[in-house]
Amino acid sequence: MERGSSEPPVARNTGPTPSSSTDPVPIPRSSSFSCRPNPGSKKHKRTPLYQRSMSFDPGMLHSNGHTAYANGTGPGIREIGVVEKLLTSYGFIQCSERQARLFFHCSQYNGNLQELKIGDDVEFELSSDRRTGKPIAVKLLKIKPEVLPEERISGQVVSSIPMHLDGKSAPGQVPTGSVCYERNGEVFYLTYTPDDVEGNLHLDTGDKVSFYMDTNKHTGAVSARNIQLVKKKQMRCQGVVCATKEAFGFIERADVVKEIFFHYSEFKGDLEALQAGDDVEFTIKDRNGKEVATDVRLLPQGTVIFEDISIEQFEGTVVKVIPKVPTKNQNDPLPGRISARIGFTDKELPFGEKDTKSKVTLLEGDHIQFNISTDRRDKLERATNIDIYPDTFDFTKETREMGVIAAIRDGFGFIKCVDRDARMFFHFSEVLEESQLHISDEVEFTVVPVGPLYNLFAKDMLSAQRNHAVRIKKLPKGTVSFHTQSEQRFVGVVEKELVATSNKNTSPTRGKEKETEEGTIAYEDCGVKLTVPFHAKDLEGGGLPQAGDKVEFSINEVKRTGLQSAVSIRVLNRNSSNTKRLHGFVATLKDNFGFIETANHDQEIFFHYSEMCGDLENLELGDTVEYTLSKGKGNKVSAEKVTKVAAVNGIGDDVVATVMMGKVIRPLRSVDPSQTEYQGLIEVAEEGGVKGQNYPFGIMGMANKADCLQKGELVKFQVCTVTQTAQKMACNVVPQRRAMVECVKDQFGFITYEVGESKKLFFHVKEVQDGLELQTGDEVEFSVVLNQRTGKCSACNVRRVSEGPKPVATPRPDRLVNRLKSITLDDASAPRLVIVRQPRGPDNSKGFNVERKTRQPGVID
Repeated sequence: MERGSSEPPVARNTGPTPSSSTDPVPIPRSSSFSCRPNPGSKKHKRTPLYQRSMSFDPGMLHSNGHTAYANGTGPGIREIGVVEKLLTSYGFIQCSERQARLFFHCSQYNGNLQELKIGDDVEFELSSDRRTGKPIAVKLLKIKPEVLPEERISGQVVSSIPMHLDGKSAPGQVPTGSVCYERNGEVFYLTYTPDDVEGNLHLDTGDKVSFYMDTNKHTGAVSARNIQLVKKKQMRCQGVVCATKEAFGFIERADVVKEIFFHYSEFKGDLEALQAGDDVEFTIKDRNGKEVATDVRLLPQGTVIFEDISIEQFEGTVVKVIPKVPTKNQNDPLPGRISARIGFTDKELPFGEKDTKSKVTLLEGDHIQFNISTDRRDKLERATNIDIYPDTFDFTKETREMGVIAAIRDGFGFIKCVDRDARMFFHFSEVLEESQLHISDEVEFTVVPVGPLYNLFAKDMLSAQRNHAVRIKKLPKGTVSFHTQSEQRFVGVVEKELVATSNKNTSPTRGKEKETEEGTIAYEDCGVKLTVPFHAKDLEGGGLPQAGDKVEFSINEVKRTGLQSAVSIRVLNRNSSNTKRLHGFVATLKDNFGFIETANHDQEIFFHYSEMCGDLENLELGDTVEYTLSKGKGNKVSAEKVTKVAAVNGIGDDVVATVMMGKVIRPLRSVDPSQTEYQGLIEVAEEGGVKGQNYPFGIMGMANKADCLQKGELVKFQVCTVTQTAQKMACNVVPQRRAMVECVKDQFGFITYEVGESKKLFFHVKEVQDGLELQTGDEVEFSVVLNQRTGKCSACNVRRVSEGPKPVATPRPDRLVNRLKSITLDDASAPRLVIVRQPRGPDNSKGFNVERKTRQPGVID
């Protein structure tokens, strides 16, 4: 079988039909032909049926003054047409194969003129009028109309009438479809219009139909009419895979609210790629009394649409939330309810877990906006794209709390609450407005019991019983306050000073604050004597208040606990009798600041050069100074009003005369800033003392204050007792460190001294004392410094102890001297010099400015 065209049904294997009669044979309308040859066609030229079925003598007709040829040179061209107008002696013919209307005279008709009627099919020859030259029809023959079979023909719809033309059809054009039928092994195609279908049905491609054939007299086209539907084509259904098992799955149908079973053997495609959510099409068959899907095939994603979502958004109120713990009897997939007024009607719409825009917890009374989704299958309406309005908290009357983001992890975090002691857990899905949270952000939230999902991951029962924060809203900076501060200013007297809680003090340069106990201020309010604590961080100005100082302050109250403290403290009048001047010793000098070792030799105090009273140039390590303690805004203790005073006797009294050997097990903090203790530590390492006993030391315990003792170095020292504390400390510490200079370069050199894994110690010539130039072999004493940035050690304070042997100029080898003496300029056997390129001077001149002279070989001028 082959697909034909939309031309009238003509059997392609039809041959010439012989006839023994001379009477005109009826020519069916389906036998129309083209009178123009097709040069490129492989088919034989079709012969008009009147030439194949009858013999005709043109002389039988009367010419009546008209030529029988179009141009008088040969036989005329035969055409077919329809009588359009017929008068007494003439008429007009409408050509069937072209848009032309031709005149004919009744004398040119061969037959009984009384039988010729309007609408009859005629065959004629084209000629021209001699007088006017216009084309006319001559030698007319009436064609007997083809008698189409009146029985109904069975066929099939091959192209249905489009339901939506979308403006693509021409104005006035009627949409058409096509049907086909088979006859003698060949397939013929006919067109039809909506009016040709009985019962006003819409036929789909593949439907079985029956019809009659009809011929258009004007065009000769054959079409189908009175079409009746015999059998509907078995339709393909669409759906979405909703579940996949080991060897089968289920499809949610797009035509009805129902799921249908399918076996993997019915899937036509890559089974490994099939997954839940894929769009598919299938055919429904009945097997063992149950409907199953067969011939399952994938469709492009997004083909299947179950619902239509409204463009308009509506406002509503949540009247029933989705329960966190589903009940055993809960079968409703849309358990939530929203009340809204749509149009002039109050409606209650259901919704499910997937209908909210975010995972933020919904509460009853929430003011929300949403769209309405209508299921195409059963017209069920539900709320979807649910979003919470910002003003919803005015409708729910829920208790809102405030806090600050204290920690953030992967997907969750913790909030420091204003009204609670414990930190509150929260999940990122509970953040409103999809804003990005950071540590220290101020937020507002609602506290609810932890849901069952969190309980599954709780490590213990205590964790499972905790609350968590939901519906988190970010607040502007400065909104959250953990305390309230009085507007009234109070005046009082410092009753108790701030006291350090530990003797350990770190340098302010390391950003650490000294911990202090709270002080106390006494004041009167409405005649009642009261006291209030205060802290160093709440001081204003650069001075640290001392006992007896008169201060002004405000009172701060913590909301959570109700505890009060003095804040914004400003010193009004200082008690001059309580101003303490302390003594210390300069321990470190940097570019614009330094550190003072306290009188107890156990701490160091920072001071800035701007606080130095006197000539800074004369200040050296170990100098005795007097100062006053102060604490600034950063709660950092520092020395102010530093004044150089007369030297105080050594580190202490009762110096033991015995000189001990020891090993440095901890250097001073100025040498190793990473340690927290200021004092260094020496362990006794000889028989004269108790082996393993440790003695601390400070800058004043060093015999050479500029020396930097490193961990592990051997030293000689004595033991003394500090007068103020009765503590025994090492004094007169002298390092036992000597080595030989291995080599000296331009600005640096190396000492043969093992430090760590290196057997050579680097030093710079600037570190050599007294500006001496060291030579290889010199014996030196030095200190070792560790570079904190590179982790490498170097020598400093290099002092020459003894000079090494003087270097002796090494004479040239005898063989070289003898060879130079044997070379003469006139010696033919001497090496010949060949000039490859003429030399040029710095000024681009050729040759040398200085004249070359003859020199004695081996002799240096």
